[in-house]
Amino acid sequence: MIGQLIKAMQRKQFVNMMYVAKDGSVSKRRVKVIKIVSNSFQAFCFTRHAKRTFLISNVLVVIPFVSKGREVV
Repeated sequence: MIGQLIKAMQRKQFVNMMYVAKDGSVSKRRVKVIKIVSNSFQAFCFTRHAKRTFLISNVLVVIPFVSKGREVV
């Protein structure tokens, strides 16, 4: 998990993730990782439109976001 977050941060890539919140609910977020500290990371959350801090242990899955470019014919 941490390896995927480090790669996303180095590549300045957006990721989709499933995250367990403090209240136990599961949410899907699209984030851009800004900084990784020992057991947490700071990211810009596009769901909340703000910087958030996430616990790495609460992340269930991380999937790189791949945007499909539009083609003009």
